[in-house]
Amino acid sequence: MTTTFHAAPSRCDALIVGGRCAGAATAMLLARKGLSVRVVEKRAYGSDALSTHALMRGGVMQLHHWGLLDRLRAAGTPPVPSATFAYGEERITIPTKPVDGIDALAAPRRTVLDALLADAAGGAGARIEFGAALAGLVRSEGGRVEGAVIRRPDGTQERVRAGIVIGADGVASGVARSVMARTIHEGGHATAVLFAYWKGVTWGGYEWGYDRGFATGVIPTNDAAACVFVAIPSARFQSLQGTPEESYRHLIATRAPALRERLSGAVMDGKVRAFGGKTGHLRQAFGDGWALVGDAGYFKDPITAHGITDALRDAELLAEAVAAGTPQALAAYQDERDAHSLPFLEATDEIASLDWSFDRLKALHMTVNAAMKGEVEMLRRRHGTLPAPGPEAGAALPA
Repeated sequence: MTTTFHAAPSRCDALIVGGRCAGAATAMLLARKGLSVRVVEKRAYGSDALSTHALMRGGVMQLHHWGLLDRLRAAGTPPVPSATFAYGEERITIPTKPVDGIDALAAPRRTVLDALLADAAGGAGARIEFGAALAGLVRSEGGRVEGAVIRRPDGTQERVRAGIVIGADGVASGVARSVMARTIHEGGHATAVLFAYWKGVTWGGYEWGYDRGFATGVIPTNDAAACVFVAIPSARFQSLQGTPEESYRHLIATRAPALRERLSGAVMDGKVRAFGGKTGHLRQAFGDGWALVGDAGYFKDPITAHGITDALRDAELLAEAVAAGTPQALAAYQDERDAHSLPFLEATDEIASLDWSFDRLKALHMTVNAAMKGEVEMLRRRHGTLPAPGPEAGAALPA
């Protein structure tokens, strides 16, 4: 069944294919800038999605800057005060230091975050239609993308003309495929992840555990639950025996006995879900009449849990470029996205191999941390919260 928030115009400034966190955030920001925006999302409003849930500092800062963080907290998303990294038996806990009013991170369920962003986009004036999908792009005689054909579940179609078509439709983006977006960089490793939600698990913050060929995570989220995952090399996934739940429980019992003990008094809420793995990619971000945002343009292995933060960052960068309305602005969007993304993607790809010494893994985490600090500094500069240079101007802020 199709749910429509507003009557859909046949012409708009921006047509966004995909209304999850990247698409909805882009729509909200463009609508707040006064552009007419249409969004089509094939899934239902408030539906769930495979996700690590974890927001890093940059993503939390953006929600705060956009006036949405209090609403996220009011929806029952718990504040996450720290992150703990376990390298075998060694544990390192890093508290979330207060910066610009942010003293905790957050890991919302996608049923909460995506709905919140869609509501904010609709509230800003974007027209959002759920249950509608891309049937094809509309091009001029010269090949420029000028809109799209939208297909509804009842078989009817609508041609929508747009100043720009934005693909926010995930890793298997139909927009990216239709425009033949070039792959700038592709990863070589992927992890398979099995996860479930547990109630009654004690936690102090994000928890990431590592061993050769194996990783775990405990991520506190909504409904007094924690997302508990195990990760293995993707190549091992097909050889797992039994059901996903049997494999999940076996991996925890044999590779993470301390975690098994913690879960012994907890209750699994729902079924075990599995993601078989996908190598990372960085794709061409724009072309004549089109652009990509979120996983459609940039995806990396979930082992570093930064996908949602990437999506929100790039939504803000792209919205600025689209509002400027020039090819130069879109080129600047791609350049800035790539500058922040490529070092992170390369480090994540090596982490996803699950084949490293702990010393090497720590060095890779330092690379990731430096990338997050650079991202935070860029966002603070854009939001006008970065202090003027002073005696401590070179001091790095915690990511």
